[in-house]
Amino acid sequence: MTHPLFRYLMIMLAALSSSQAYALQDPTRPPGAESQPAVVSPARNIQLGSILLGKERRIAVIDGVALQEGDSHDNIRVRRIFKDRVEVTDRGLPRTLYPEPLPQVRRTP
Repeated sequence: MTHPLFRYLMIMLAALSSSQAYALQDPTRPPGAESQPAVVSPARNIQLGSILLGKERRIAVIDGVALQEGDSHDNIRVRRIFKDRVEVTDRGLPRTLYPEPLPQVRRTP
């Protein structure tokens, strides 16, 4: 014998998962306002020039501008500066910037 609460929960789960529940319209939406697909703008090219670490401060040079933790420039806010990366918020979205690798120099024998 199953518990009545369990049976009620199963019925509610089946009702919510039916396709009719997804077809319901929002009664607070103005008439004629169809949902528009979200347009995701491509990530813009942000250049991390260098990272400077000292005893008193940390500086990241981003797009030619020296910024400390908490500073903002061109909708970019520096969250954390590490020795090998910088965590920023770009237009409200979190991103991690890495410095470009140095070119490898080979010695000829």
